Parts: sequence; structure tokens; C-alpha cells
Amino acid sequence: MAYDIVIAQTTTADEEQARALARGAVESKLAAGVHIDAPITAFYWWKEKVETAQEWRISYMTTADRLPALEAWLHERHPYDVPQWVTLPVTGGSEAYLSWVVDETTRD
Repeated sequence: MAYDIVIAQTTTADEEQARALARGAVESKLAAGVHIDAPITAFYWWKEKVETAQEWRISYMTTADRLPALEAWLHERHPYDVPQWVTLPVTGGSEAYLSWVVDETTRD
């Protein structure tokens, strides 16, 4: 069976905010599951200088169909002016897991 599954990622500067963005997406059925990575160090250009910050990476497992709604939801709640938002296609995986992602992101 073919699935159109994606992993969408963002970062935030605060673990509490990361948890809220993770839980809210799952409760809203915008993502089947979410991983929050331990603090990472980010280096990036911002306002003409190199910045460094500690951030938490949030990875959402969702379907391509739910992705636009997840992105809109996240941008309404994210504290950054320009939050990272990248998506990665899932090109394989166990049928059971991929089916679970589809089932959990289907609106009732």
C-alpha cells in the first residue's frame, strides 16, 4: 500500500514550548506522533550577524494531506518571527507504522 507520509520539523528555544507544540499537534490530530530532540546548538544568520542558541528540535510524523493544516497551526502558535519549517518525505517504513500515521491523522 502506498502512503504519502512526511516528517515536518521546527525548532524552539524552550523545552516547555516544544512540549506544548508537540502535544497540541497530536491532540489536534495534525500529527500521529512527535519527537522532541534533546537540546541542540544552532548557529545561524539573523539580522546581519551570526547567532548561536540552544534549541529543541521538534519532528512531526504526519501525512501530506494534513501538512498544510499542521503548518498553519504551528505558525499561529510559534514564538519565532521566522520559525524553521522543513519537510522530509518518508520513502519507506513498516506498513504497520505508516498505516498508524494515516489512521491517527484522519479526522473523525
